[in-house]
Amino acid sequence: MKEAEPSFSFPTVVVREGETRVVVPKLEVFVKERGEYAPSKAPVFYNPVMELNRDLAVLALQAYQQTVERKISVCEPLSSCGIRGVRFAVEVEGIKRIVLNDISKEAAKLAQFNIERNNLADRISAANEDANLLLSCYAAPRKRFDYIDVDPFGSPVPYMDSAVRALRDQGLLALTATDVAPLCGVHPKACVRKYGGRPLRTAYCHELAVRLLAGCLTMMAAKHDIGIRVVFSHSTNHYIRVYAIARYGAKRADKSVQKMGYVLHCFTCLHRETASGIFSSLKKNCPECGSGIRTAGPLWLGKIFDEKLLALMERELKKRKLRNQKTILKMLSMSKDEVEAPPMYYITDKICDKLNLPIPPLIEVMKKLRKAGFQAVPTHFNNRGIRTDAPASVFKEIIARLVT
Repeated sequence: MKEAEPSFSFPTVVVREGETRVVVPKLEVFVKERGEYAPSKAPVFYNPVMELNRDLAVLALQAYQQTVERKISVCEPLSSCGIRGVRFAVEVEGIKRIVLNDISKEAAKLAQFNIERNNLADRISAANEDANLLLSCYAAPRKRFDYIDVDPFGSPVPYMDSAVRALRDQGLLALTATDVAPLCGVHPKACVRKYGGRPLRTAYCHELAVRLLAGCLTMMAAKHDIGIRVVFSHSTNHYIRVYAIARYGAKRADKSVQKMGYVLHCFTCLHRETASGIFSSLKKNCPECGSGIRTAGPLWLGKIFDEKLLALMERELKKRKLRNQKTILKMLSMSKDEVEAPPMYYITDKICDKLNLPIPPLIEVMKKLRKAGFQAVPTHFNNRGIRTDAPASVFKEIIARLVT
């Protein structure tokens, strides 16, 4: 049977991701000047760089489905060309229905074409609505989804409340934030306005970004008497990503809110510590050097990885052949080591720059920290980062000993 030819007002091309082939805009056609961001210029948004994001979503969704042990329903309210949803239908077992949506008529049309092209019309539908309106239509009991994936161009905050209400008890919510500049402290007022917490431009700002996003979700869900548990997160390229399980009940919401707090950071000596509770009395001066101390938050201080989910994702990965196989395997392996590690991390290069010292091998720094009785593991957030419960003064002393 001859394959249907796409009929759109713009050039298209067939791409393959995972086990799926879909039609997407031919991006190079829409670049007029050097340095232009092609995905935003195309009439339907498609970003090939986000393939890793979609790979991880496939693995996380399959792992989640295995934990609930039943057929699940899925919604992607900002689906664009539909590549993520089509991949879910093709590559994830145990899905009974998927609802895709995009406010763009051209995007909804392209998503529908990709659904039919892959013979998935019996399980996937494509709507052309406002994302919040669509999600609100599924907010009633017995209509809600097991999994909702919010992956916007920018902040997920405008869709967060609707997504929480459309998620069933013990459902999984995935959020992407590409507005990393506000979350990492470049535009602090924007972060406070959107996420309800103050950022800091520290070496570990990408972890703070994840915790600010998770904190915003926690407080949003708590308004509906829903608690959350973060089960996976990562910072990759130009975005951060958080996966969280929702649990209904005022007590569970209260328990989640108790995991909110602050990160205190001294830019003089690099001391950092946490303060639990939204209403904590916060130090104004650094306990190590006496300088003024800066505060990030309120934000999520709970775990940002779940060992069981990571193990299931890793097992699923080994069954598949993905372009990003090695990168994902490394990320999952490192994340498993980070599950019980202290929050925040040190970047050896930044410390050495501050001390005007040469940079020692990362493995040697970790060996010395462990020998001194401290935890020390690498982090996926930065390939030069080390998570440790050692004070900044000890960390700097160990580096100095290694290179002098």
